[in-house]
This record gives sequence, C-alpha cells and structure tokens, in this order.
Amino acid sequence: MTTVRQRKRNNASEQSHNSNHTIKTSKPNVKGTTGRSSWSALCYTVGGSLALCLGLVTSYYVATLHENDLWFSSIKDVEREISFRTECGLYYSYYKQMLHSPSITQGVTDLIYDNKTESMRTINILQRMNVYQEVLLAVIYQALNLWSHLEPVYFYIYTLFGLQAVYVAALYINSWLLSGTWLSGSLAALWYIVNRSDTTRVEFTIPLRENWALPFFAVQIAGISYFLRPGLTSLKTRLSLLVVFISTFFFSLTWQFNQFVLLIQGLALFALDCLDLIPTNKVRSLYMIQAASLVLVCVLQFFNTMILGSLLLSFILAVVIAQKIQKNLKSGRLHRRIWSLCVHVAIVLCLTAVINVLVKKALNLQSDEHIFKFIQAKMGFKLRDFDAKLYLCEEPFQLLPLDTFGRLSDSFLLYPYVIILFFLIIVTAITVFYNLSNPSTSKKMNQQEQKTCLVRADVAYNLMHSILFGGLAISTMRMKYLWTSHMCVLASFGLASMEIWGAALRLLRLHTPQRTSALRYSASILVVVAVVYKFWPRIAEEISELREFYDPDTVQLMNWIKSNTPNNAVFAGSMQLLAGVKLCTGRILTNHPHYEDKVLRDRTKQVYQVYAKRSPEDVHSILRSFGTDYVILEDSICYERRHGRGCRLRDLLDINNGHIMDGPGYNDPDLKPSPSPRFCDELKRDSPSYTKYFTRVFKNKTFHVYRLSRKVVK
Repeated sequence: MTTVRQRKRNNASEQSHNSNHTIKTSKPNVKGTTGRSSWSALCYTVGGSLALCLGLVTSYYVATLHENDLWFSSIKDVEREISFRTECGLYYSYYKQMLHSPSITQGVTDLIYDNKTESMRTINILQRMNVYQEVLLAVIYQALNLWSHLEPVYFYIYTLFGLQAVYVAALYINSWLLSGTWLSGSLAALWYIVNRSDTTRVEFTIPLRENWALPFFAVQIAGISYFLRPGLTSLKTRLSLLVVFISTFFFSLTWQFNQFVLLIQGLALFALDCLDLIPTNKVRSLYMIQAASLVLVCVLQFFNTMILGSLLLSFILAVVIAQKIQKNLKSGRLHRRIWSLCVHVAIVLCLTAVINVLVKKALNLQSDEHIFKFIQAKMGFKLRDFDAKLYLCEEPFQLLPLDTFGRLSDSFLLYPYVIILFFLIIVTAITVFYNLSNPSTSKKMNQQEQKTCLVRADVAYNLMHSILFGGLAISTMRMKYLWTSHMCVLASFGLASMEIWGAALRLLRLHTPQRTSALRYSASILVVVAVVYKFWPRIAEEISELREFYDPDTVQLMNWIKSNTPNNAVFAGSMQLLAGVKLCTGRILTNHPHYEDKVLRDRTKQVYQVYAKRSPEDVHSILRSFGTDYVILEDSICYERRHGRGCRLRDLLDINNGHIMDGPGYNDPDLKPSPSPRFCDELKRDSPSYTKYFTRVFKNKTFHVYRLSRKVVK
C-alpha cells in the first residue's frame, strides 16, 4: 500500500511539474508569437506600400516621357490622333466612335454591324477584334460624366499608364512570393524601370493590345506562383485560383494573341507535370482555367472561330484524353518511366494535331494560317508566301538583336539572371532524376519534405516559364516583352533566395543560417544601391528632356481629307496609314492593320498592287472592285530603302507576281520581266494612259492622293 501510494504521489508530482513547466514555457511562446505576428504585419505593410509606390512611380515615369516626347498637352487634336500610329490608331478609333455615339446601345450596335472599317463589307468589330476595353472605357467615361473634367484622350492614356502600376506591383509580388522578402520585389521593380526600353514600349505605342494584356498576365503568373505553394489551406487555394481565373480572362479578352501565349504556358505546365515537379491535380486546375477563360472570351466575341480552333484548346483536350488512355505514368523503374513519358508526349502531340486539323476543317478556319506560315519561314522553310514574308521582313519579327544583351548587362540584370538560371537548371535536373528514379516519392512526400525539396513547384514553374519565353523572345524580337520583365523577377529572386545562397555556402563548407541570411540581404541591398546610383542621373535627364511632335505632311493630308472629300468616301493605301485615316477623318477603308482575317489579307495584297509592276487598267479594276474612291501613295514605300533587297514591299509584290525584282542581285530563275512598269512611279508622270483612270487631287512631300475615275472612256 505504501508503495502504491508513493507511486501515486510521484505521478501526481510529475504531472504537476509538467503542468507548471508547460505554463511557464507557454508565456514566452505567446509573447514570441505576438512579436512574430507584429513583425509580419509590419513587413507586409512596408512591402505592400513599397509595391504600390514603385508601381505609381513607373506610371508617372512613362506618362512624363510620353508628354515630354510629344508635348502632348499642347499639340492639336489631329496631331494627338496621328501619334497613335499603325494599329494603335485603329483601336483608339473605336473608343472615339463609342464616345460620339448618341447612346451606348447605338454605339455597341454600330460596332456589331460595322460597314465603315472595310468597304463593301459589314463586319462585327467585337467579334473580329479585341476592343472590349475601348467599349468599357467609353462607358465608364460617359457614366462618370467626365467631359468637363478630363479630355477623353487623357482618360484613355492615363488608364493604360495606370495599368503599368498593376504590372510592376505584380512583378514585385511574384518576386516577393518566391524569395520570401519584399527586398527582392523592390529589385525586380527597379530593374523593370531602368530597362524600360526592353521591358515595355507603352509610352509610344499606348493602345497596343499587349499593353492592355501584359499587366494581367503578370498578375496571373504571381497567382500561379502562390497557388503552387505547398500546404495552402482550402480557402487560400480557392482565392488564388480565383485570381488566376480573373487575370487569365482579362488577359485573353484584351489580346488576340492570347491563345499562343497561353499555349506556351500550357506546354510549360505539361512538362513540369511529366517531370513530377508539380502535382497533377494542380496542373489540371490551371488547364481548366485556361480553357474556361478562352471559351468565355469566345462567347463574348460572338463565337470567334479563331479561338475555337486554337491549338491551346486542342492541346488541353489531347492531354486529358492521353491521361485517360495512359495510366500509371508515374510508376515503375527509371527506364520504364522515361519510355512511358516519351510515348505520352508523342500521343499528346499527335492528338493535338489531329484534333486541331479536324476542328479547323469543320469550322473552315483560315484566320490564323498566316501565323503558321510565318513560323515555318522562321524555321528556315523557303516560302514565297506574301503574308509570311511581310511579317518576317519587319524588324520586330526578326531575331533579338545582340545589343539587347548589352543593355541588360549594363543594368546588372543579365549576369545574375544567367547564373541563377544555370544553377536552377542543374538543381532541377537533379530533382527530376530523383523523382523519376523514385516514383512513389511524390505520393509519400509530406508537407515538411516538400518544404525541403531541392526545387519548389513555384520556382520550377517560373524557371520553365522563363526558359520557354526566353526562347520565344530570342527568335522573335517583338515577344521580348514577355521575357525581359520575367527576367527581373527570376534574377531578383535568386539574389534574395535562402536556398540558392545556402547551396552556394554549403559547396564552400561555410554554411550557417546567419551567413546565408546576411548574404542574401547584403547582395540585394548592394545591387539596389548600385542600380539607383547608376541610373538615377539618366532617368532625371530623360524626364527633363523636352521634344515636340512634328509631322506636318500627315497633318496636312488628314486636314485635306476632312475638308475636301465626302464622309462616305472610300480610301485605299497602306494598312498603317489607313488606320490613321479612319481615326482622324472617319472615312471608309479598303484595308487596315488588323490582319487576323483571310479575306482582309487577300484584299490587302490586292490593294498593294499600286506598288507593284501592274498596268493602270489592272490597278483601277482591282481598286474599283473594293469600291475605292481615292488611293493614297507614299513615296517612302514606292522608293523604299529602309529594308534590304528582297524585303521591300515592292520586292515582295514582284516575287508574289512572278516578276524580276529591281536593281542588281540574284533573282530566282522562274521570275520573269514584267510587261508593265512600276505603277506608283509611272503614275506620277501624268501620261494619258494613267490620267484617264486616276486624277491627282492632293500632293505634298510625302503623299500623293488620286481620285479614281468611275467611268473610263476608251
């Protein structure tokens, strides 16, 4: 009994001691937790405020550059509109058209049944073009009754400059999410600003679709980075998917090339899924968001067949079918898994091609065939296709110039990016080999093991994203804006990454948590200071430099058209110029720069015969078939020297027509001399054989306008 009582006393004493120990140690934990929460709240407040400030600074910076370059606030309305060159003017014209409509309903109806953009055709602008943003801005402007407070053009450009704040904030947040410190986000934003010439062109091509779309794309990437984090609660998962869906939808709605950009993103997700770097269920959720966004945009664009026939939808469907056919892809030994993955990739690619061909045949879709011809030409296939060569000969669609890398290295961006990219590729390759060699790893990996994995899912996605879009940018200069902004994110993440610095110190056998933390903060702060010190004088000089818009010949042409031609007159000419004609004068066009339509592409090639070697009878017949009343000829095209031989517009037309090109140099053997001289040159000689078809009604140093005869006396 004594022994039993003694044991009970001892047990009670131990329980009391443990209870007291727990109480005593719990008090510091509460204080520590409170302290950590306060510190986290302070970090989020400072980091969030800095993201907002850097975004607003970027908006102010590009807006100031735009104002200083054109003296935009002091030039005439016609000069402001002319400054929206090429397709920019076409898009802005629909914003202007909506504002001047008697009502919103009438304005939308006029866009759905438009007969002024293309002569002798009634087209649905909302179906053919991504102009919902112009419609929305016009509706907001009228609803807020801003006529007496802010000019319509300023409301438009300030909205786009404001989106730059969203863009920079999204890059900032993405870098912060990857690295765990807002210092990394600050560096990403600074790099974006100082590399402005390679990260954006918003200040001089304001209405371009990419300037609307890329901020939403950056938000989407940040949302994906958060969604791929391990250990998210159900609520956080749903919220992150909601952000991804909304941003993907707006990105798709605002840019006609959305399907090709999302296809590359889909390929990145597919590769990461195959290599066991991202959970399959998360990849499937992102596929569904991509597909749902495209389908919703397709409905809003009145079932645009170009979206229904997109490679992305075919690819997603092919992946789903292939996964149903092939099961247990992530089981078995290394050689078996590699073989299964190769077969899986082959099945997906073949199914994608078959589905896409069948859909396009069913829809009789030819809207995007010029893009695939352009890709073939980029890959080295010798094509004589006029549309493919028209793209290929333009500088934005050629290879990325080498001087780009010089500018990026000058801002201290390129070297850390390359080092971090190289490091991540090696570590990812090791992770992939480990995953493929241990097929059950991904299933058994608990949350703690995921945290200590060599490459996190969010880092792996951003790495693959950077590699694929880097390849796209190097092959096509215009696409560099999809890559360079992400370079800022990846490089800044690497400089502030605990994992990367920790791995480097382990290789040198110098690793301690304190050293790692000190190095990542020191490196980031050092680069921030260096970037600010080096580029602040240049930015200050840019902001203070004043210029003025000067294009008197185009202004004179637009004023003459408004004063001396009927409102329903039909004009023919180059795509770029006619976009300005529609914006400034409201006249009807034969063709325009929005090239995603087979009929329009064929029509443009026919209108451009004014720069080919064709007889006046042929040219007159072609132009009158489109209802043309006036044709505008440009000396800069007729006597073009900007492009080399074989890439001038007149050369492309000669090759397409089977005629020998002008000047010394090689011609293909099947090309023959033309029986007619070059039309644009011969017309200016005023010979009777030409004047009976065309009468010159306007001339200045740049442009010649001719009125077409309706009845020709033979």
